[in-house]
Amino acid sequence: MDCVFCAVVAGAEPAHRVLDDEAAVAFLDRRPLFPGHVLVVPRDHHRTLADLPPAVVGPFFLRVQRVSAAVERGLGAAGSFVAANNRISQSVPHLHVHVVPRNPKDGLRGFFWPRGTYPDEADAARIAERLRAALAPAEG
Repeated sequence: MDCVFCAVVAGAEPAHRVLDDEAAVAFLDRRPLFPGHVLVVPRDHHRTLADLPPAVVGPFFLRVQRVSAAVERGLGAAGSFVAANNRISQSVPHLHVHVVPRNPKDGLRGFFWPRGTYPDEADAARIAERLRAALAPAEG
């Protein structure tokens, strides 16, 4: 596959998935700003937000909304940063929305994004599991 995100959606490329349904796939960014930095992609290939069919916009952004809440709840973050690039600074030409956990004085200033890595696969898997748990419907 030419698109790495399409390969992730298809299961041909490994990723720490936190959501996978008919509208979107969400997985940990390999080079996170902070642990728990998630990318949410539409299941079908669309390069930019403008290319996303109107009927898909609502369902897709409902998943972005759920992931944002899960990042905050699952990681105990004070808030989240949600953003998408269109063409400029878009490292993969497949629409993707960044959901980044935020806390006061976390060091993120403007659009200077110092990237890091997970210490190991076990740590990434643990964080993905916390986010999956936070996405699970509440029992009650």
